[in-house]
Amino acid sequence: MLTEEDHRLLKLIAEDCRLTPLDLSVQTGLTAEYIEKRIADWEKEKVIVDYQPMINWARTGKELVSALIEVRVLPQRGYGFDKIAKRLQKFPEIKALFLMSGGYDLSLLIEGKTMQDVALFVAEKLAPLEHVQSTATHFVLRRYKQDGVELLGEEETIQQRLVVSP
Repeated sequence: MLTEEDHRLLKLIAEDCRLTPLDLSVQTGLTAEYIEKRIADWEKEKVIVDYQPMINWARTGKELVSALIEVRVLPQRGYGFDKIAKRLQKFPEIKALFLMSGGYDLSLLIEGKTMQDVALFVAEKLAPLEHVQSTATHFVLRRYKQDGVELLGEEETIQQRLVVSP
């Protein structure tokens, strides 16, 4: 069981994974040695699974299309949704995969170079899979916030409109 200190430490690491144990020590009052040990334990236990920067790809000029895919599947006896999820998570196009409640079973975040690439992935790789009953694709038009981080600055949200006169 994690302590309140552990939760605070994990939150700081999640907010900025570049912080050193010494930086974290200053912010928490814990020793750098204790923090190094906790981080090593959490990596071994898969509490911390990766360290990644968040890139705002819209500002890089790189073409990238994202889509949220709703998938309805037939759960497999003895496995539920886990077996199909394990198969789906191996596709590099799938960046996130969630079991959902409600009108569909799985939610996927897909990335491709073009809308056509995403559509072909759904048509040729996802929809034909055994146990997949249906899919619904929703293309992401613009990201405003992701993982708790606002991606647009104040100056970008205020757009000047042209005055149209008759």
